[in-house]
Amino acid sequence: QVHLVESGGGLVQAGGSLRLSCLASGTIFAINVLGWYRQAPGKQRDMVATITNTGATNYADSLKGRFTISSENAKNTVYLQMNSLKSDDTAVYYCYYAHGGYEYWGQGTQVTVSS
Repeated sequence: QVHLVESGGGLVQAGGSLRLSCLASGTIFAINVLGWYRQAPGKQRDMVATITNTGATNYADSLKGRFTISSENAKNTVYLQMNSLKSDDTAVYYCYYAHGGYEYWGQGTQVTVSS
């Protein structure tokens, strides 16, 4: 079992920045994928970015250049640095962990960007 706890969400003005953190605890395997997804009201949950245990990253095309994912394997923590935020970035952001076909989700953290 894996437990994910997000932090760092909040209210920010357009053009500002936020850094989300997610701490994974429980049975963490060395080979894994960590990441962030987001879900805006009335929309589906979409991938924001993922990172493997080897550091390989993948981003939603529309977010490249503004968002950066990173991780500290020793701390089982993944981060999402979000810059130049726009009102369209308003959503609940969910932390994600996957290993061997199993997927786990955090409870989400709200990010609201005011224009």
